[in-house]
Amino acid sequence: MRSLPKLFAVGAIVAVTAASCTAGTAETPLATRSASPQPIPKGLQKLDHLIFIVQENRSFDHYFGTYPGAEGIPTNPDGSFAPCVPDKYQDGICVAPYRSDSIDHDGGPHNHVAALTDVNGGAMDGFIQALHPAPHKCPIEPTGVQCDDYLGPDGQPDVMSTVGRSVIPNYWAYADRFTLLDRLFAPTDSWTLPAHLFLVSAWSATCPDVTDPMSCRTDIDLKGKEYRWDYGEDPVYAWTDVTWLLDRAGVTWRYFVGDTTCWEPPCGRHSDNWEGTAYSKNPLPGFTSFGRERDSYVDNIPPVSDYLTAAADGTLPSVTWIVPGSINSEHPSGPGTVLDGMAYVTELINAAMQGPDWDSTAVFLTWDDWGGFYDHVLPPRVDDMGYGLRVPGLVISPYAKPGAVNHTTLSFDSFLRLIEDRFLGGQRLDPATDGRPDARPLVREATAGNLQRAFDFAQEPLPPLVLDPWPLGHPEAP
Repeated sequence: MRSLPKLFAVGAIVAVTAASCTAGTAETPLATRSASPQPIPKGLQKLDHLIFIVQENRSFDHYFGTYPGAEGIPTNPDGSFAPCVPDKYQDGICVAPYRSDSIDHDGGPHNHVAALTDVNGGAMDGFIQALHPAPHKCPIEPTGVQCDDYLGPDGQPDVMSTVGRSVIPNYWAYADRFTLLDRLFAPTDSWTLPAHLFLVSAWSATCPDVTDPMSCRTDIDLKGKEYRWDYGEDPVYAWTDVTWLLDRAGVTWRYFVGDTTCWEPPCGRHSDNWEGTAYSKNPLPGFTSFGRERDSYVDNIPPVSDYLTAAADGTLPSVTWIVPGSINSEHPSGPGTVLDGMAYVTELINAAMQGPDWDSTAVFLTWDDWGGFYDHVLPPRVDDMGYGLRVPGLVISPYAKPGAVNHTTLSFDSFLRLIEDRFLGGQRLDPATDGRPDARPLVREATAGNLQRAFDFAQEPLPPLVLDPWPLGHPEAP
């Protein structure tokens, strides 16, 4: 098996205005909180390490639409796929999803407007309508791959594709051994940056006054560059992120990024630094509540090779987030392939399983948004911000229910709820009780689906499942 040189380098409105809030101080001493810590729920204390791996831009139906027992793509009695999506490129006929064995995909637009088009008022049939005007164009044509390779048997664009075990065998193997989540929805019907803001703060907003968290107002598009943090810039997200609570409770955490992530622009997918992590997947330095000087980023947002070391020597923090560099992200249209991403993720999970902390660890693997790919499940509307379209999710742990498909409605808010229940005594990102008021319109974690249902803490702990990162062979092998 080859080493992984590309993986680690070394080793329904566009912007929703929140309800007006009474102005308050930007920060209240911790001692004035009104919430009382709650006991750690029974069984949950067995988990000392929570790891969240967040890849990019795949829908549930695209990766697990044919997985047995899951809420996959509906079929006809003869086994063919039942949905029929209008194809604007083929004189208005409709086409069904199709099975694909490709490792390269185009995907489609995945912003708020595209989400509304895809959902189409609940019909879930706008996925081709949302595509670019020119028929079947490849935004980036990978070397040696023709645009026709992205089309289905009836000429469908690859947003209608579903890949199975033959393409992503390791992901299906994790589902076989551990727990698959088939009702995990992106936190908002928009793109990568808002999803990652929700991941660490349960909100996406713009803040006209970066010194005043009460000035922030919901924004799930973040089109204005002045309201988006980027490398080399001062923070612009004035509301509170969960690391503020973790620090005050003395809970260890790290947010691992690509080894070659730069701290001055340009960085990531829209630069030559394909192995670095783009700003849209690394928003923590953009929070005023993060409260760190740039020189200390290395202590809190270290390279992913540091994660491998920590996993091996038993020094994993209590909470770990891992976001990829662009080449390993599985982002449609490149620069890497599905196989690059799966190999990278497998290395991360292998490291957790082979280290001394495995017996007290839970790994949560997901994708930040749907990437324009077809999914047949209508997202529930929990508020004006979302949920977004369904994404794949896996719970990998000695205490995950083995071979189970969990049907609980979940989102990234559920990740925060689990962190808060395990390490913060149930304290939420609640302006009324968390000691740092902001203008968020609601406390999402309070009503989020409970991830604890994916576990059986009374079962005999499951052993590790160490997999070959390249089960299909290295794509550069002779």
